[in-house]
Order: sequence, then C-alpha cells, then structure tokens
Amino acid sequence: MNERAPVLAVSSNLPWTPDSLRIKQVEQQVTALRSSVICAFNQLLDLKDLNTGVHSTRLAEWGMRVGQELGLEENQLQNLEVAALLHDIGKVGIPDSILGKPGRLNQDEYALMKKHPEYGWAVLRMLPGFERAALDILHHHESFDGKGYPAGLRETEIPIVSRIVCVIDAFDAMVSSRPYRVGLPHEEAVRRLIESSGTQFDPVVVQCFISFAQAEMATVFAAAGTSITSAL
Repeated sequence: MNERAPVLAVSSNLPWTPDSLRIKQVEQQVTALRSSVICAFNQLLDLKDLNTGVHSTRLAEWGMRVGQELGLEENQLQNLEVAALLHDIGKVGIPDSILGKPGRLNQDEYALMKKHPEYGWAVLRMLPGFERAALDILHHHESFDGKGYPAGLRETEIPIVSRIVCVIDAFDAMVSSRPYRVGLPHEEAVRRLIESSGTQFDPVVVQCFISFAQAEMATVFAAAGTSITSAL
C-alpha cells in the first residue's frame, strides 16, 4: 500500500527545534499505526477468505485510480483507500455457511448478508481517524436510485467514496471466478455496469472506471484470476 505524506506535515521552512522534531515523530507514528491497523484488518480478511482479501487489495488499486481521475481531495483518497481495502470487513460476522453457499441465498440468509456493511461500520467507527471511512463502508451497497441498503440513500446523498467502491466491487465480483461459477466475460460485465448506470450505479463513476478497465482488459482479468480466453 502506498504511503502518503502526513496530513499535518511540518513546513520545511520552519527551523528544526526539539518541539517540531517531536511533532514530526508523532505524525510518523500515527501514520505507521494507521497503516498497521489497515494491514492487520486486511490480514483478518485473508484468514476469513483468501479471495476476499485479494479482492479488497485489487479494489484499492482500482479505486485510487478512479478517485484521482475524478479529482478527489487527499483526505477523500485516504478514506477511499481504507474503504476499498476494508469494505468487506463486516463479513467476518457472517457465517461461513452463508459466505460459501454455492446456490442462491434464501430470504433469511440474504437479510443476514446485507448486515455486513453495518458490521463493518460498527467496528471501524470505534477507531480514531477511521470514522469517515467507516461511514463510506456503511453505504457501499446503496444504489444511485435509492433502492440499495442499509439507508436507501440516493444520488449525491451517497458519499462519493461509497459510490466508487460500489462500482468497482460489482465489476470485480462479476469477472472473478468462484468455485461455483465462472467469471463473466469482460464485455458482459461492462455491459451490465452500463445497463445499471443511473439505477444501481453512479453514471460518472461507471464511465470513469470503464475508460481504463477496457483499455487494460488483460491486466484486469489477470488480477481477477480469470483468463480472457477462458472467460470469452
């Protein structure tokens, strides 16, 4: 994961004093602690389900590209990186029998699965500095038309970070192979994104994402663990 300059970086024009040095050291410690917490949670995802952890790392890379293209501010990009990496952290509270079920979930199972954004929010909001990312995770299954969950937010009521994670999460799920199904061809996944643009997905985010996903088809499929040849 790329390290970023601390938000409260000391100006290079200031003279180095014992106090300014201590401030710099504290900032570095806070940044290192933040990175360690993110990595620890991501490892927890790997322990729960290796595909989930790798999936989250991939989403962070795609999400940062979309966020930069859309001109997000530095603090939003930091939250986006956390939300993309840890958007599924709430799934640690979902039984393995549901997470790994090969067939369609029944009504009760689906209702429990839909709780994972709330579980993730409940965990991360307790950590200082992760409150905003926790909200972004809470809303990453909202739909642009207001028919998503858990709050039924619509359009710009949904945080921009959540809208980005929603698109790239759906795409990755579509093209990735699972033990019980083969991933969709790239063209079909893109078609479904476009088809649901304006209903499930933010049209601006969709357009931004597919602009580079289409240009890098081979890389996208390699990252998703699916070959273009077999998928097509």
